[in-house]
Amino acid sequence: MLGIALIALVLLAIWFLQGERSSIRRNGKRLPRAPGTLPFAGNGFWFLKPRYQLLDWFATIGHQVGFDTYEISVPSLPPAIVVNSPENVEHVLKNNDLFIKGDFFRSRSWDLFGNGIINADGALWKVQRKAGLRFFSNANLKLFIDDILPPILEDTTRILDQAANSGEVVDLQHVLLELTTRLMGKVAYDMDMHGSLPFSKAFDFASGKITDRLINPFWKLSESLFGTRLRKALEDVKSFGRTIVADSVQKRKDPTKSPSQIPAIRDDQLLHTNLINALLDNIDDHQVVADAAMNFLSAGRDTTAQSMTWAFYSLMRHPEALTPLLDELSSFGPSHGNHNDNNNNNTLLLPYDTLQNPSSIPYTSALFAETLRLYPPVPFELKESVAPSTFPDGTFLPANSVVLWIPWSLGRSPLIWGPDAADFRPQRWILPGGKEKGVEGEGEGGASSTPRMLTRTAYENPVFNAGPRTCLGKRMAEALGAKVIAALVWEFEFEEVRDERRGGLGIGKERVSQNSLTLPMEGGLPCYVKRRRSICDHS
Repeated sequence: MLGIALIALVLLAIWFLQGERSSIRRNGKRLPRAPGTLPFAGNGFWFLKPRYQLLDWFATIGHQVGFDTYEISVPSLPPAIVVNSPENVEHVLKNNDLFIKGDFFRSRSWDLFGNGIINADGALWKVQRKAGLRFFSNANLKLFIDDILPPILEDTTRILDQAANSGEVVDLQHVLLELTTRLMGKVAYDMDMHGSLPFSKAFDFASGKITDRLINPFWKLSESLFGTRLRKALEDVKSFGRTIVADSVQKRKDPTKSPSQIPAIRDDQLLHTNLINALLDNIDDHQVVADAAMNFLSAGRDTTAQSMTWAFYSLMRHPEALTPLLDELSSFGPSHGNHNDNNNNNTLLLPYDTLQNPSSIPYTSALFAETLRLYPPVPFELKESVAPSTFPDGTFLPANSVVLWIPWSLGRSPLIWGPDAADFRPQRWILPGGKEKGVEGEGEGGASSTPRMLTRTAYENPVFNAGPRTCLGKRMAEALGAKVIAALVWEFEFEEVRDERRGGLGIGKERVSQNSLTLPMEGGLPCYVKRRRSICDHS
């Protein structure tokens, strides 16, 4: 008994001395620790829980501390702080050369992302960003939405029609992932890709395991014992990336030949430049091109499909949001009303020129923005400091330390969003006519007669990152999300499956995210579908 007590005292002393030696300070004093910090283990037990529970833990602390910065202690992490104020988030995101991905993240994610833009810093990051900017040009975005998306969306409608006619359950998350995979395959790589490709499942599995590496201090031991499936998944992902590059290199030499079994799409819709050619024009190393291609594919298809999935889930859980949505969409419909299966002219008229201006469709845009606020596609972010830095609140962070900001928590902060921050309420994004915060006034005296979209700084709402690393696909994601949500809600009614025997959760349970670097819904989104025969059906 005495021996156990002595060991405990020694461990406590080591933990205390380590804490006292920490150089993280604010105004000369130690930062507060996260509530429930344990001797020696620190906050490590929370990082071993399912990722959705970890996110809720951060959100709970955010409610308790407000904008205050606090220190966390995890055996697998270097010294680390969590920032909660928009000013401190801005300090990180504006100083791209001071706060980098760093060795901690890169060493754990290397097997999946390699030298791709998600992992890259410095010159390698800049050259990939240059290629991405060229690809996401306004001319290309218009072509994506107005010409390339419609036939893919028609195929999606046919899938949902079949489910409506048969009464079978459909996994809406899978349907939306198929849509975004096909769109990204077409516009980025000139390939006919599908969500059912082996690569897709391999990437999803590997992404979850990379997340485990970031939060589990015992990941190396775990993978040495049980890592066979992960190693196979990583090889499948790498092989697919190499196939994309080999196809593209061959097409540049001889457009009539393709060495792989992945068919290219041939039609008259020629992009000003597709992504793979933009990468090959700027990067000589084909392995780096393959890494970059897989990074962009993941960012382009996964996050947008997941965000749309959470949007439909929110609509099913909050059906009152359908009334203003359908009322707004009726202005873009064929005749403000009755349409049926025999009416071939019931498609919404929402071109890219309309979609790129959120205030043209304020409620649709607000609904998607509210979804992103509560369900950010990348809910957990971290960077590593390469030099000492002092934050706006006086926090001193030494070199080689980690700073975290949690979009999941920031999106639920009452100090930013008000006392109803946890509620799904798209109206918070809509301002009535008049000159108010975040809106440029129009008309006499600077007033606008129509509702307008509220804007928030990217540091209050960093769902698309901010500063030099602002997400390249932001405009595409917003336009695509609004277009697809509007088109499918206009055509169909969706009802969440509750029956546990058919994939439902039962009554009173919420859908949660699965372990991943992004925010896929655990178990998908099983639902029933039926045709909406009139815009009055919602009343």
